[in-house]
Amino acid sequence: MKLFFRRCLPSVLFLLCGIGAPAIYGQALIHGNVKNTDGMPIPGVNVQLAGTTLGTTTDFEGDFQLVAQAQDSLVVSYMGYVSQQLPVGTQTEFEIILQEDEQSLGELVINAGYYTTTERERTGNIAKVTAEEIELQPVTNPLEALQGRMAGVEVVQETGIPGAAPRIQIRGQNSLRNSFGNNGNLPLYIVDGMPLNSTPLDSQNLLLASTGTDPLNTLNLSNIKSIEVLKDADATAIYGSRGANGVILITTKDGEAGQHGIQVGAKLYTGQSKVGHFVDLLHTPAYLQLRRQAFENDGVEATEVNAYDLLLWDQDRYTNWQKEFFGKTASFTHMDMNVSGANESTSYRVGGAYQQQGTVFPGDFSYEKKTFNLSLRHHSQDRKFQLQLSANYGIDKNDLFSSSTLVSSAFSLPPNAPELYTEDGTLNWENSTWSNPLAGLKAKGITKVNNLIGNLGLEYQLVPGLSLKTNLGYTHLTSEETIKQPREIYDPATWDRVSNRSQHGKVTRDSWIVEPQLAYHKKLGAHQLNALVGGTFQENTNTNLRLTGTGYSNSHLIGNLGAADEVTVSNHTNINYKYNAVFARLGYNWKHTYFLNLTGRRDGSSRFGPDKRFANFGAVGAAWIFTKASFFQEHAPWLSFGKLRASYGTTGNDQIGDYRYLDAYLATPGPGGLYPTQLSNPDFSWEVNKKWEAGLQLGFFNDRINLNLSGYRNRSSNQLVGYPLPAMTGFTSIEANLPATVENKGWEIELSTFNFSGPKFSWQTSFNLSLPENKLLEFPNIEETSYQNTYRVGQPLHLAILYRFEGVDPETGLYTVADVNGDGSYNYDDRIVTKKLGRQYFGGLQNQLSYKGFSLRFLFEFVKQKGAKFSAVPPGRIGNTLPGQVYLGQEPAQSNSLQRASQSIYALLAYNNYAYNSDFKITDASFVRLKTLNIDYSLPKKFLDPLGLSSFTIFLHAQNLFTLTDYIGMDPQNPASKELPALQSFTGGVQLNF
Repeated sequence: MKLFFRRCLPSVLFLLCGIGAPAIYGQALIHGNVKNTDGMPIPGVNVQLAGTTLGTTTDFEGDFQLVAQAQDSLVVSYMGYVSQQLPVGTQTEFEIILQEDEQSLGELVINAGYYTTTERERTGNIAKVTAEEIELQPVTNPLEALQGRMAGVEVVQETGIPGAAPRIQIRGQNSLRNSFGNNGNLPLYIVDGMPLNSTPLDSQNLLLASTGTDPLNTLNLSNIKSIEVLKDADATAIYGSRGANGVILITTKDGEAGQHGIQVGAKLYTGQSKVGHFVDLLHTPAYLQLRRQAFENDGVEATEVNAYDLLLWDQDRYTNWQKEFFGKTASFTHMDMNVSGANESTSYRVGGAYQQQGTVFPGDFSYEKKTFNLSLRHHSQDRKFQLQLSANYGIDKNDLFSSSTLVSSAFSLPPNAPELYTEDGTLNWENSTWSNPLAGLKAKGITKVNNLIGNLGLEYQLVPGLSLKTNLGYTHLTSEETIKQPREIYDPATWDRVSNRSQHGKVTRDSWIVEPQLAYHKKLGAHQLNALVGGTFQENTNTNLRLTGTGYSNSHLIGNLGAADEVTVSNHTNINYKYNAVFARLGYNWKHTYFLNLTGRRDGSSRFGPDKRFANFGAVGAAWIFTKASFFQEHAPWLSFGKLRASYGTTGNDQIGDYRYLDAYLATPGPGGLYPTQLSNPDFSWEVNKKWEAGLQLGFFNDRINLNLSGYRNRSSNQLVGYPLPAMTGFTSIEANLPATVENKGWEIELSTFNFSGPKFSWQTSFNLSLPENKLLEFPNIEETSYQNTYRVGQPLHLAILYRFEGVDPETGLYTVADVNGDGSYNYDDRIVTKKLGRQYFGGLQNQLSYKGFSLRFLFEFVKQKGAKFSAVPPGRIGNTLPGQVYLGQEPAQSNSLQRASQSIYALLAYNNYAYNSDFKITDASFVRLKTLNIDYSLPKKFLDPLGLSSFTIFLHAQNLFTLTDYIGMDPQNPASKELPALQSFTGGVQLNF
């Protein structure tokens, strides 16, 4: 019966149509079958008559039938395969073989660093995003464009201030060193083969002091071709110690080989950014009632000293200080142009871009970025010699002011605080009753960063299958910062005690690398062998200079050190770091079915003592494409692809300061000499990270549905930390290896589906989910170290150790916490409650739909996590607070769960214990955020040809459009933070090529 309906019924219908409709006389019924190169049928393939809307799709066995005329042509298309157009003529039976598209999921080329592979044949865990996903996002740093797009990759934008470095972790925290300036968890950045120092640049600008600025800021997002993230041992071990925390490979665009002629591309988009959410605080009437109630509760008389907000300030005034201080709309403009061309042997691409972003703070401040890029590829006529050159140069200029109080002031100022300016336009100090928050605007600062990243790759084929390669790279980064602090930033009543001053900083980072390599490729029948042997010689030089000038006679001279009465040098260091290594890789596959990848590397680092400088690292990865077996081809044709893979290996970590193994001294000012600052320890050595992973990749229905499952376990031991010393030694710590082991394990799920693929409409979905688990596996004698009050063995590193909250004391009306040992005081002995912080799971859901020339893409980011509650000023003290944290009753109540209003020191201590140090402060900070939304329209070809254009696209983009959360605060991404949140942006523009 099934066979009848499939083969006979269409013929019967055709005959009926032929009888009833003479107009189609002369047409024929076409039969066909569509398969892939492995001989497997492809269901769901679109078969259409060219130039018409008539068509059909193949059934489960790849068969199709269609009525056509001799002059027709069949257009056969399917997502992931190269389309074909076949003339009908007199042929009525078609056997069609579709070739996989090189850019389809299975054959997607993956950059693995020293070699390339494909999504189908990789043995390691490598995630990739392409230019299409990131280039239109109005962000400064390319890492911010990865949020929600990759499993296992956690990117947090800690502030919405342009230029601030985001926080990134790949598969969790491996090292106990996790503070700014001493972070052992940074991944390795590589741009076009050149490794970069991933440590954020230190900043004296207080708005960026907690995050620093990122060296990747100077890259142009529109010039990035792809970003790959290497996660497991098989993928990262070839980088040895540098790959302990994962590797981020950034590849920039180049000219397309064989395109011939010159092509010009341009892009312009502009828009606005703003804070998308403000915290609800008390309005003036409720705030004044709360303040008066506090004095009544305390039995204290209000005076002009302790209650100037009640007795001196306007009682009818109300200001929403959040909107006043960061409620502005910031402009955003990006423009770039590139020229590319190619012939049979040479291709090139050269371009430049400009980006400007305003600020939501008061005043005319901005962030500017100018970038230039060059890419050149060339090969000889016999293709034995190949050259690849890339250069990226960026200039950052950031003149955001250096006030750290503006954001926090928006939450602490009373709603009836005075006007910011007097009638004559000067800052209002209201008779010294407050500190004007806008005073920081006069402390103008400017930071300029120049960054050059260059790389030259040379390759020569000695004999068929054997090539000699060399990678030569150079980077030069300078960051210059000047902060001007005139007396006007202070209350005029104190001018006789302060002077004009300036702070200056200059950081220089120079790096070069030479990597000679010998690559061998051989194919013998079903066997294929790839071998690579190479070496790395790298040297980094970092210079840091900090100066302070004081006593300028005139505010216009501030910054000119020659006009300062006194210039002091607070820091001047010149640090040299050398790194050498040899590495090897052996890759083998049999019939493209069984794969084995062996990697080894011997590293040497100048950060360790002479006897500890070298260490060996390596990994093994294996994979089996089990669907190549005849059993699956015969009995499970719906399973188009299946692969098992596994890897195990070790990587190291030397992310500590330089010269830590030596005694260190600093010069005293004048003729005094030297004084010691560090004790020597030549015996500490590498941290070791052992990584294990297993994965399963499945493709269903000719890869219309693709599922990747990964399970991993990483253990980082021999932790490099500062071992605490008794005060009598004169030093706080000494660098050493502690016998602590940190474990990160978890699961990662990646799912992509081609929901519909037609000639006019297509719909694709991708989903990723990360289920991480972090644990301090062991730490012998932790109670004898300074970490006893920070970590607990068997618990995550992201841990809060807290008092047990016991509610409100009915007698005092104040919050109470448990005094566990009953000694009448509160210390770490009473902190018996542990709460896990951080992410329990996170991921993203992305959809891409296209209809004719229209395209719609959107990404939802979701995070399940615990975090600290957002707290403002304790109720009753001078300063605003949250409506849900106040109780206006005069008498304590047994049933009341809120502390009564009070300005006493006892109420302050009780509130601090409750809000910052007890388990009551932990809350759910989960959220779902529409991270990106992009709509674009490409003009049809008939409109482009008269204009001489090859493409013209109009697009609209929205960033951080809305957030769904129960968290009360600025941004659940950073619970309890009073930093500027990630901004909501709307941009629109055009992109054209000709």
